[in-house]
Amino acid sequence: MKIQPRQQLLEIWRAAARSSYVDGQWVWGGDGRWDSIKDAEQLLCIMLPATEIPRFRLDQPDLTEDDVAAALAPFGNKLRIPQVLVKALSDYHRRYSQAGRPIFPGGSYLAARDPTEVLTEDQLSLDVVESFALSITLTLATLGFVGVYRNALAPGTYQQHQLDELDELVRLAKMRLTEAMVGLLRSFTVFTYEAVGPHGQHLIRTINQSNLSDNRLVTDLREALRPTIAGLRDLTVGIEGLNDLESPDRLFECGWSWGVIPGAPQVDFVESSGTQRAGYAYDAPDLYFTVQALDGIADLFSARTRLLRLLDDEQLRLAAALQLRWELTQNYWSVIAGFGTGRWPLEDLPWRTTDGAESDYFSLLVTSIATRGLLEDRDSEADLSRLGRVLSELANRARITRRPIAADTALAMHHPGVAIALDTEPEKKSETEQASGSEPAAEAEVPELNWVAADFAPLLLKRTIRIARNLTSVQLRGQLLSLADEIWDHLLKRRIQVGRNRGLWDQPAGAFDPAAASVLTTAEADAGRLSWHHTVRVVESLVFAADLARTDPLSSAELDVLAGELLAEAEHLFDKQQLVGSTESGANMRTAMQALRTRLRHAREIVVERPGTTVALVLDVLRELDSLAEARRDVTGAS
Repeated sequence: MKIQPRQQLLEIWRAAARSSYVDGQWVWGGDGRWDSIKDAEQLLCIMLPATEIPRFRLDQPDLTEDDVAAALAPFGNKLRIPQVLVKALSDYHRRYSQAGRPIFPGGSYLAARDPTEVLTEDQLSLDVVESFALSITLTLATLGFVGVYRNALAPGTYQQHQLDELDELVRLAKMRLTEAMVGLLRSFTVFTYEAVGPHGQHLIRTINQSNLSDNRLVTDLREALRPTIAGLRDLTVGIEGLNDLESPDRLFECGWSWGVIPGAPQVDFVESSGTQRAGYAYDAPDLYFTVQALDGIADLFSARTRLLRLLDDEQLRLAAALQLRWELTQNYWSVIAGFGTGRWPLEDLPWRTTDGAESDYFSLLVTSIATRGLLEDRDSEADLSRLGRVLSELANRARITRRPIAADTALAMHHPGVAIALDTEPEKKSETEQASGSEPAAEAEVPELNWVAADFAPLLLKRTIRIARNLTSVQLRGQLLSLADEIWDHLLKRRIQVGRNRGLWDQPAGAFDPAAASVLTTAEADAGRLSWHHTVRVVESLVFAADLARTDPLSSAELDVLAGELLAEAEHLFDKQQLVGSTESGANMRTAMQALRTRLRHAREIVVERPGTTVALVLDVLRELDSLAEARRDVTGAS
């Protein structure tokens, strides 16, 4: 792996510190704008490595490494760095609270579908699932960071008001974490529809890779989804009205909408700081927001969350409800992505959603959701190889690993990105209305919302490294890591090159030939507008790469056998050399034999974990034993 995560993360920290901390003040979003998602992403660029990689820790100043502290030099020295972060985290939690209640506005990430229209303040302030999910990740990182930092403070070195600030940050983070979990519970949805309707026909065409009749396919699919249906039917918190799941002529999707759905029940066992907001988002799952929700929820039951006991009793109950939805959603999409006995629907690029939209970006999202289930439920090596080929083909089609042609339309996936429509209807339209395209008259009175996703390349890198982490085949892991290196080379060319934001992302035109990249030559693309969204995706990928680098190397069965056989020969020859050696051998000979004994003992200890290293050690021992045998033969004439 050529990525070198430690060096790259330190470079990003230097750039992030330079961009975020100017004249002793934190500059939010890099441009001072008000945006809960962008500001959380900015903080996570520092907090993720600091809390996930032991050698990047900042919560124990005495243990902070010199090069890590140097990367954050704009914040100050080792003692000052955590103080700056605590103040920034406290400001963030206060900044996104109103009347004592945390808020999760989409802000600048929300756009009008018609560029000539202007969104209202009410629309810009709508809570969105991505903010819920990011808040879970950020608040858990905050709680863990503050807990360790406070314990590391020497008694008497800090004034009471500083300790009070830490206590207040913990209180605010716990409140925000609870509200984010409630928001995700009330944004989960199950969308049922007739198999003969538009949604059902789109799903059937997507997954029918064996030319089955519609009736046979619906029957087989419902049978494969029986465990998921049973689990969804038993949900009791934050969702209601799932009777249609039992109908044999209906299909369904489960996952997260882009915000709280209409009619979502109140989560009554939570002592909320205010009334839980009425729903407004279209009552159907969206692939993009489902991926964001799943990533955030996974942090709730990570090893770090459990070990540091970051959740209280109320949050543990919420986490249990979210984990059940997390597992059901993973199971659903695993079945859909790998349905049938031949080619997977996931391999039939691009993915088609049930509203008829098609994009390679959707294929990448489905891969993100389905990976865990495919890893657990299938013949691992064969199916992981297929997943790897899907990722490789997506990199090709997105012109990351292949040269684009002039004015290549595939580049639009990088800039401006894939537009995702955010419907704000209070209720679902009937399938007849959807098919006819009829709209209620009131819908024309307010701008319709869009969400633009342009993070294909960093998300592809993140998923590639994550799948490689789960491989046990040396060859397959090597292939995926080679792909990761190619994607990384692409991303390096997209770094901003000049100005205060240099070293961050995103400048998409930099990765392509000027003639081919003519579709990217807008003023914004050329200038390299700072995107914390792209930057934090890269940071996530590098954190995964660092985790991979910390693991033991893989070995093949052939290498295991070779290491064992060489070690056995070396040990036998060593014993033979001792047998024929004289007890009156000189000190140099005894020292040499003792050194060989030590090396053989070490080789025996590591033969299982590091057979390649064992081979290298044993070969050195065999050479020295042969030299000793030759020297004895020259002196005595005996073998």
